[in-house]
Amino acid sequence: MAMEKTFNAAEAESRLYKAWEEAGCFKAGANAKPEASTYCIMIPPPNVTGVLHMGHAFNNTLQDILIRWKRMQGYDTLWQPGTDHAGIATQMVVERELAKTQQPSRRELGREQFLEKVWEWKEKSGGTIVEQLKRLGASCDFSRTAFTMAGAHGDTRVGHENSPNFHDAVIKVFVEMYNKGLIYRGKRLVNWDPHFETAISDLEVENIEVAGHMWHFKYPLANGATYTYVEKDADGNVTLEEERDYISIATTRPETMLGDGAVAVHPSDERYAPIVGKLCEIPVGPKEHRRLIPIITDEYPDKDFGSGAVKITGAHDFNDYQVAKRGGIPMYRLMDTKGQMRDDGAPYAEAAGIAMAVAKGEQTLSENEADAINLVPDDLRGLDRFEARNLVVEQITREGLAVMQTVTKTDPESGEDVQVQVPYVENKPIMQPFGDRSKVVIEPMLTDQWFVDAEKVVGPALDAVRNGDVKILPESGEKTYYHWLENIEPWCISRQLWWGHQIPVWYVPGEEDWYPICAATEEEALEKARLQSAEGTEFRIVADQHEAARVLAEQVKLMDVQDEGAIRSFDGPMQVPMFRDPDVLDTWFSSGLWPIGTLGWPDTTPEMEKYFPTSTLVTGQDILFFWVARMMMMQLAVLDENLPVKKRIPFDTVYLHGLVRDAKGKKMSKSTGNVVDPLEIIDEFGADALRFSSAAMAALGGVLKLDMERLKGYRNFGTKLWNAVNFAHFNNVYDPNVPAYACPDAKAAVNQWIIGETAKVRVEVDAALEAFRFNDAANALYAFVWGKVCDWYIELSKPLFGSDDEAVITETRQTLGWVLDQCMILLHPIMPFITEELWGNTAKRSNMLVHEDWPAYGTELVNPQADAEMNWVITAIENIRSTRAQMHVPAGAKIPMVVTEFSDQARAAWEKNEAMIQKLARITSLEQVESFPKGCASVAAPGASFGLPLADVIDVDAEKARLEKTLGKLAKELGGLRGRLNNPKFAASAPEEVVAEARENLAAREEEEAKVKEALARLAEIG
Repeated sequence: MAMEKTFNAAEAESRLYKAWEEAGCFKAGANAKPEASTYCIMIPPPNVTGVLHMGHAFNNTLQDILIRWKRMQGYDTLWQPGTDHAGIATQMVVERELAKTQQPSRRELGREQFLEKVWEWKEKSGGTIVEQLKRLGASCDFSRTAFTMAGAHGDTRVGHENSPNFHDAVIKVFVEMYNKGLIYRGKRLVNWDPHFETAISDLEVENIEVAGHMWHFKYPLANGATYTYVEKDADGNVTLEEERDYISIATTRPETMLGDGAVAVHPSDERYAPIVGKLCEIPVGPKEHRRLIPIITDEYPDKDFGSGAVKITGAHDFNDYQVAKRGGIPMYRLMDTKGQMRDDGAPYAEAAGIAMAVAKGEQTLSENEADAINLVPDDLRGLDRFEARNLVVEQITREGLAVMQTVTKTDPESGEDVQVQVPYVENKPIMQPFGDRSKVVIEPMLTDQWFVDAEKVVGPALDAVRNGDVKILPESGEKTYYHWLENIEPWCISRQLWWGHQIPVWYVPGEEDWYPICAATEEEALEKARLQSAEGTEFRIVADQHEAARVLAEQVKLMDVQDEGAIRSFDGPMQVPMFRDPDVLDTWFSSGLWPIGTLGWPDTTPEMEKYFPTSTLVTGQDILFFWVARMMMMQLAVLDENLPVKKRIPFDTVYLHGLVRDAKGKKMSKSTGNVVDPLEIIDEFGADALRFSSAAMAALGGVLKLDMERLKGYRNFGTKLWNAVNFAHFNNVYDPNVPAYACPDAKAAVNQWIIGETAKVRVEVDAALEAFRFNDAANALYAFVWGKVCDWYIELSKPLFGSDDEAVITETRQTLGWVLDQCMILLHPIMPFITEELWGNTAKRSNMLVHEDWPAYGTELVNPQADAEMNWVITAIENIRSTRAQMHVPAGAKIPMVVTEFSDQARAAWEKNEAMIQKLARITSLEQVESFPKGCASVAAPGASFGLPLADVIDVDAEKARLEKTLGKLAKELGGLRGRLNNPKFAASAPEEVVAEARENLAAREEEEAKVKEALARLAEIG
């Protein structure tokens, strides 16, 4: 069968993928042997808004390698695909689309109609990344594509008969965990995004270094009190002593001073011991209503940083929140959901009076009561937080309560340097949190949210890893896992969005506040409400809390008050308003159920029975806590507690990898312009080259560097295999009408040797994949296919194909055909497209390569004698070639060779393969001599000492001059590189990737220098 000169990836990939899908090659259980064990991988569900990026390409390539390998081994496999509904991202995309097409906004549409628009968008554009995964060659069972909002109200998806009702599973888990006391509503500090007006997770926060300021202010002591402030050096000598009537603090966010509840100092800080327990004044706000707060001690302040005193604003700082909780300090919220200073509640004078009473111990406030108080001065209410910051700084400075410092300035009139007092403001870089999608500054803010009481469910998840039921690779991942889970905080699971699983809690009026009712459906909630109410009570479902309050007020107005305490009933029963919690669940909550929700739980499905627990999870180390640990906790919490732990864990192995970086190890980002689009790589180099590159850089725990030059090399690797098959066709190895060759009982040493090498690499590849050392598997295959097969065996087989012995030719055809088949089989999990194409273009096949049996042969195929003989031959040829190259012997020159030492084994190997060695090493003859004549370059080989007489072949003096010039140039380069790397300032200040690149350059130049010196030494031998 004639083959094209090269593999046309652009044409073949879509054709081959379609053929695989049409043949059902990827469906659960495809190619499974009878009574086969199961092997299941759950895809980390990409966002439904997503497009394929390098992280996806890398991650999914590794999963596909494993699943294709196991499928060929005959396992009953399932690679479960699906997408995450991506609450905040999807809502953002749809809102942008509405604005772009000049449709009504989300608020104008209302919740119901907006969600209809989201489902419309999902059907139209939400499957982009699935199609892109197919371009990568991902062999998921896409007939089972799951979706984390499947089955929710408004689901318009069609053609997803195998997609389970994920929504019902999510709601069931919430209700069960709520009823067990594992979920509660409370007030805690969260990351608040003022643009989207919702809480977000830590993973959705980008901490970016920006130019910032640190302002230093004075908090005057109450009632004019003073104290002696003393500073000492490390030896205890007094360096400063002065009388102060204030305590100094520093802040990067002056606007939050308005919500201070205390000033904290370290218990061991002697400077402030005289004033601990006293009150100080917040230096902002109307003077007549200036608030007082206590000076307290806590372990949190660092007495060696700044002034050692820290203002405590529990409602707007995560560290302060912990101090406030420990010390019972009230937490006053200053901002609204848009990040503006609050403009609600009582006037400032009234609010400040309450806070003053609290500071003096005359009054206590509950958490909700403290939250209700608005301590923003009237003139700052409603302002943007950053505008308020500027005004706060201005007011404090104007009042003379900024800490001052002496600086030298030039007098504009006299031109002389003079010392002046200016406010102490440090200009310094600070880490600022930004929303990764909104790009606005995140505000830590105290809000009412729903939480999982993680401490109550974390134990089994910790134990599952500690006792070995779940293995995390690399081992450093286990340490991170323990750190997160042993210090776990309550998990905020609510989001103030519309797109998502709406929290299944309804509220009815209670004695003091709205009373929650948790139920899976509205009907169940109504039934629960009726059971808990007086007989005959009617309930009216309303849109929200505001509507409920209005309805309740209307009902009260209808009551006729005749005298105090007596209310006459009106015609008809009272209608009690009932509304649903407007929040939705964080997507990490629903994706935490991914392993069971995709298999049909809570129903007892065949898939759940067969494929759970799943096998391997391949994911990024950045979501070890956010997703992996939460899947562990949730599966162990919701599945039948009577089942053994091994039946409740979601997977037995977790393979973690880092971010894919550029060739220099730098993080890819749009700002630096080094982002690589995997689809563009596929367009240019083909999917196989990208996949092989991903496997080759997947060292366990290593840095993932994507090098475009290596991609070119891996494309060339595919071409090398293609050419080898073309060579086989040229030598009549394949007949499309004849079945493929079995492993022959070879007699020729060359054929015996390559069969043994094939067996060795099969064992090596399996061992590497079993240990998740994808790079070792890829490198072993590269060395074998390119080096052993395409280079050596193809060359060594040519004399056999030119033999007069038909039996030798037939054996060599059978051997080459079998070996190339094994190359295709072993490479298929990593390079599925080109191998499938070659498989179909060669012998008569009973099935597609994707379903070919994975080989089980091993070292029993290795012939020790042939192995030793051919490895000697290859070593001898390589060393002769290397010496010729070092000495710059013209490539076409054929020269004689001499030998002084020759063991019996070496001599036998030479004699059996003399013609082959002479041809490949360009040697005309071999003569045994007592000693090398002058002008000989030595060549080592096991059991032999060869020499190449070169005095009359090369210009020794000219070659020496060339090498010495090269050596001089290298010396300068090495001196510069060593100087940089030995400079402590360079190592300390240069970016990590720059230092790493310098080290790599140094190693490369040192290696080059060693080769030049070796060549010069050889020339010195010649004379």
